[in-house]
Amino acid sequence: MNYSDFIYTKHDYGANRGFEPIWMPDFLFDFQASLVGWAIEKGRSALFEDCGLGKTPQQLVWAENVCRHTNKPVLILTPLAVSHQTVREAHKFGIEAERSHDGKFRKGARIIVTNYERLHHFNADDFGGCACDESSILKNFDGQTKEAVTEFMRKVAYRLLCTATAAPNDYIELGTSSEALGEMGYMDMLQRFFKANDGSMAHGGSGNGARRFSKNPFGGKFRFRGHAEHDFWRWVCSWARAVRKPSDLGFDDGNFTLPELTTRQYVVRAEKKKDDFLFDLPAISLEEQRDERRRTIKQRCEKVAEIVNHTGKPFVSWCALNDEGDMLEEMIPDAVQVSGSDSDEKKEESFRAFEDGEVRGIVTKSVIAGFGLNWQHCAHMTFFPSHSFEQYYQSVRRCWRFGQKSPVTVDVITSECEERVLSNLQRKAAAADEMFARLVAVMNNELKITQTNQFTKKEKAPLWL
Repeated sequence: MNYSDFIYTKHDYGANRGFEPIWMPDFLFDFQASLVGWAIEKGRSALFEDCGLGKTPQQLVWAENVCRHTNKPVLILTPLAVSHQTVREAHKFGIEAERSHDGKFRKGARIIVTNYERLHHFNADDFGGCACDESSILKNFDGQTKEAVTEFMRKVAYRLLCTATAAPNDYIELGTSSEALGEMGYMDMLQRFFKANDGSMAHGGSGNGARRFSKNPFGGKFRFRGHAEHDFWRWVCSWARAVRKPSDLGFDDGNFTLPELTTRQYVVRAEKKKDDFLFDLPAISLEEQRDERRRTIKQRCEKVAEIVNHTGKPFVSWCALNDEGDMLEEMIPDAVQVSGSDSDEKKEESFRAFEDGEVRGIVTKSVIAGFGLNWQHCAHMTFFPSHSFEQYYQSVRRCWRFGQKSPVTVDVITSECEERVLSNLQRKAAAADEMFARLVAVMNNELKITQTNQFTKKEKAPLWL
């Protein structure tokens, strides 16, 4: 090892912990094979790819390579109701995979697929690697579940995170991905690249109880240190690849073009004014917005029923409240509601029936079906928006994704007092586009950097020495 190689091993921009790919099937597109090859050689990495770019076959090929290299099975964690879809994709491509709900699997099994909620049944020592599908969903779990996933991944040699929406509006959430991969810890990342808006410093190590601040015990908003933004993106692209379309990696986009997306907003009016109010005012606080939602449930659901009842085509109606789901199911005769009270088996059966065309429409919540499902056969959805951009983005992308052949229509139904919600989502969408564009630009720039100074010249000492 020469001196430049020695110095290179000391930087924080990640090291390769993987191996040369053993098997690279021809059913992968060229850009997919490039990403999988990089992830295998990296050993611990994240793939931030837009919806429909084929993350499922990529993670299956990654898992098969790890299985062949370690002679141990690989665990793939998925959101609820996505595990059956992953196994179906595996069989489609001739890859051996099976599901397990209780941590038990047959001897000689290669790829095991389960839901995040069932991770506690499994022992990390049994696996050579672990892949997290839709890994951004981790921040939606409580701290205990998220900590369990992070701790599980720390015990396996090879790790992969796959998601389409990595921290779309809050860059520091990338720290949870880094920590799970064994790169820089969450708190170490904060201390190095960020500072709180009030000037306070984060302190404490990674793990439980780490989110403490000297002046703000409840956390707070952060901003980049003046010198750190470029170095932050360099660090992220050392362990992650961000792709919105194949041309981001220098490949031909080919068939990976999205159809037209039309967003229509419908504004309904409550039947009566608020108590003690002469006219309605915009809902500002979350409490006011929740009250406005409940006050206009009937009017908003009637509008959705009016829109979808005469189309005769597949549709998805996204709701946020149980009362909304119950009312929509009653008003739309050929709709099936998937609610949180349903068993896992019933949810999966309803989603399968919708995918296979046995039912025309689904009524459900973003937290239940907003991640991982492929519904390209459907090109129409209705939405009761909240301020969660990720839920909105992921829900829309169940249908508006690569592989969709028809123009997609999203009907957003709000009340007069909630008109600002959609504008807030549009603002967050612009912020997400900016973040992704920044990451892609830095990534492409970093891939062109080469070491030019090898320090091969012998040092000359002055005569007076």
